[in-house]
Amino acid sequence: MTYLIEGLCPDRFTPLFAFDDAGLAAINARRVTATADRGFPCRISLEDAKAGEELILLHHTSHDVATPYRSAYAIYVRAGVAAARYQGETPPVFEGRPLALRAFGADGMLQTARLAAPGEADSAIRDLFEDAGVSYIDAHNAAYGCFAARIERDEPQRSEK
Repeated sequence: MTYLIEGLCPDRFTPLFAFDDAGLAAINARRVTATADRGFPCRISLEDAKAGEELILLHHTSHDVATPYRSAYAIYVRAGVAAARYQGETPPVFEGRPLALRAFGADGMLQTARLAAPGEADSAIRDLFEDAGVSYIDAHNAAYGCFAARIERDEPQRSEK
């Protein structure tokens, strides 16, 4: 069993970069400039923006389910980046950060959760997926609480005989 982590689709966010500051404020979003090479994690590329890069800070519903576990929080996105795709490995944005891993069943209900210290995400993800009832995992930065990425099961296709 491996897993798949993909960045958010940029198409949804591209129009935001044409908004002026008033337009962004009207939807509770802000244009920000990264002041350091770390601390501005883009949820499309799954990499930190570099100092001087422009991002949009906006409210994002990461777990859009009809259960008590529906979840939303602020995220950063950058313009002109492709959605990242990591198969069986964690993205750069996980490095050096403690993560809260929330494992959900297909019904959107929380099954279990785990904290992963820096460097422990891969093994924690694999351990959580040992439970057949876990359909997907949402990773959040443990300190700030913001959504980091969705982690899906990526089981190899079995050939029919």
